[in-house]
Amino acid sequence: MSAEAEEVAHDTVEAAVRAQLAKAFGGVRGIIEAAVPTIAFTVSWITTEDLKLSLIISVALSVLLLVARIVQRSTPQFVINSLIGIAIGAFFASRTGDAKDYFLPGILWNATYMVAMLVSIVTRWPVVGFLIGSVTGDPTAWHKDPGVVRLCSRLTWLLMLPCAVRVAVQGPVYLFGGGDQAVAALGFAKIVMGWPLQVAAFAAMLWVLGRGRTPIKPVAPA
Repeated sequence: MSAEAEEVAHDTVEAAVRAQLAKAFGGVRGIIEAAVPTIAFTVSWITTEDLKLSLIISVALSVLLLVARIVQRSTPQFVINSLIGIAIGAFFASRTGDAKDYFLPGILWNATYMVAMLVSIVTRWPVVGFLIGSVTGDPTAWHKDPGVVRLCSRLTWLLMLPCAVRVAVQGPVYLFGGGDQAVAALGFAKIVMGWPLQVAAFAAMLWVLGRGRTPIKPVAPA
């Protein structure tokens, strides 16, 4: 779809952001695909305490989910994202021999996202604004409207909140926890604070978006 056609379909900032968020969400299947490998790793480790077996099961399930996507000719984007994260976690854990290191890349990833989004808000270039730019065809034109900047800042706060909660909860467990209890706690926290927390943030963003109608100013032709 061209930029002009998308502008017709989304005549307000709220409609454009809703559409872009829906594309990034992944649906119920994406939620399941993200949770299954983590559940398998956690249960396998708790029951067998065999790190190598637990890593193999987790990675193998991710590969099977990816193959299913390819066979069905549906988008593999969400499985690939999950598989990359699981593979990095498996590498960390296999290198150190500590099962809780399986969860370290996720904690670091969320911390990086949190800092990046916070910086974008403080500098008044909130990352959600660039979703609007992807619709209008001009990545920075939205920044000229203070009302749009304020709206995108509020939405970026909501987008950042799940990352901050994950780091605040999982970070101390990783740093100070040990043994099976730490692995079980991290596995449970990752599942509960994964897609469910993201869904809650998504719902809050939709609530904010449903309260306004900020017009998208079309980009002047060159």
